[in-house]
Amino acid sequence: MQTSTVNIAFQKDLLKEIDKAAKNEFRSRSEFIREAARLYLDRRKRWDDIFSLGDKQRTDLGLKEEDIEAEIKKHRAKKKTRH
Repeated sequence: MQTSTVNIAFQKDLLKEIDKAAKNEFRSRSEFIREAARLYLDRRKRWDDIFSLGDKQRTDLGLKEEDIEAEIKKHRAKKKTRH
């Protein structure tokens, strides 16, 4: 695997937390940060997929954003009265 070296600036407190977490997991700082980046990208892709599916459903059902917002408000109001 081809790699590239990059320089990243972190606040000292955040870097201390990263180093502590990496040490607890018996990883290097680089391994820890690579895994954090992978997890972030994976999570971002999943959310993008979820929103794409929602947009497709909205389009397929002929709904407008206002329709969805109104349904959310109704649901929250109904839920609020139960508590």
